Amino acid sequence: MADKPSVLFVCVHNAGRSQMAAAWLTHLAGDRVEVRSAGSDPGDRVNPAAVEAMAEVGIDISREMPKILTVDAVRASDVCITMGCGDTCPVFPGKRYLDWQLEDPAGQGVEAVRPIRDEIRVLVEGLIAEIAPGGHGGAPAAG
Repeated sequence: MADKPSVLFVCVHNAGRSQMAAAWLTHLAGDRVEVRSAGSDPGDRVNPAAVEAMAEVGIDISREMPKILTVDAVRASDVCITMGCGDTCPVFPGKRYLDWQLEDPAGQGVEAVRPIRDEIRVLVEGLIAEIAPGGHGGAPAAG
């Protein structure tokens, strides 16, 4: 891994889980990690329930837009994380691939999205401890 590890979150529509994961990683790791998210069939907007759920914890993803998954995005990332949605990334030697089994927030209200948001935070905190321990940047964990 380079001095600054790079993580790519992938979900089919890049509208819910991958957007929340990218936002958590950016929020918690600050400038210690390069963060990307993408989808194989991006939606036309980020899931409003995901936007609302993240706003409740002080993270604004309302201006994010779903992006198409490209080979270049995978190639430029050290860790590629799919979100339990059956999506696959192009495989390159030397990359680390993870699949986080997460419920799909599509079509669900904010009440159903909150536990998904919180589960993603726990996974992201574990990832940070592995790839970018210590250092400065990011916000302290809320108690």
